[in-house]
Amino acid sequence: MKGIFVDKATRGMFSISMEDPSFSGKGILEKGKETTNTIVCNKGEAQKVVIDKIKYTMPPNCVLPLMANQHFVFDQPENLIAWQFNRDFYCIADHDAEVGCVGFLFYGIDHPLFIPLSNEDQNYLSALGMQCLEEMEIADKMQGEMLRTILKRLIIKVTRLAKSNSEHYQQFAEDKLDLVRKFNLLLEANFRTEHEVQFYAQALNKSPKTLTNLFCLYNYPPPSKLIQRRIILEAKRYLYFTDKSAKEVSAELGFTSAAHFSRFFKAGAGVNFSQFSGGSPVLATI
Repeated sequence: MKGIFVDKATRGMFSISMEDPSFSGKGILEKGKETTNTIVCNKGEAQKVVIDKIKYTMPPNCVLPLMANQHFVFDQPENLIAWQFNRDFYCIADHDAEVGCVGFLFYGIDHPLFIPLSNEDQNYLSALGMQCLEEMEIADKMQGEMLRTILKRLIIKVTRLAKSNSEHYQQFAEDKLDLVRKFNLLLEANFRTEHEVQFYAQALNKSPKTLTNLFCLYNYPPPSKLIQRRIILEAKRYLYFTDKSAKEVSAELGFTSAAHFSRFFKAGAGVNFSQFSGGSPVLATI
């Protein structure tokens, strides 16, 4: 079963898939195509999921948030409930203050974030899924707002569950962790053009040293390493899922020359971009 809502005026899109054997995520799309954030609930037994060519085991009875641009394939998509939405339908950044740390799901510390569900939680999410499908059938002027309300309830519920199961949120002050989340949000929006820690530190009203020390406090990689990782991840996505050349990829990622990009990629990935091969999915060690 699948339901899709599209607002032609705003280009907002919201969809739900239940027991859909064709459900998957396509990663990098062609220009003009819309990427979506995804929240997936596994109702059945543990199953494999390949995210950006890395294979993980998704535990039974859990939820997994997936960011826009991630490529993913599940072994048993028929056992899933999946909600997807684009920025025009529900912008995480715009709703951040209203919902409170909603970006934690997609821009927090732990990724991939497998969130366990109790029987009560499963029933709650299943009920939200049925409400979505019912609202998809009511084509009136209030339909979009009602679906946004359901999505907001979903995000708040999953965020609360995620934070209650996060060791970081149990051990450290929320305002400090929120700074890490805001860094990740800024990084996702700017990594193509801003490659230096100074930009992100200034945007957060911190010095680069203060930002680095904070990340070190939580045994988190330094901001410079996270910037490098994010750029290399995107470069690998282009290699996996497009036919772009090294020169084209370097331009997409804000490098002044292909040679500069190649040196950057080799420093982070340990191999030249031209020699890198995606191959078969790599089994994650987490």
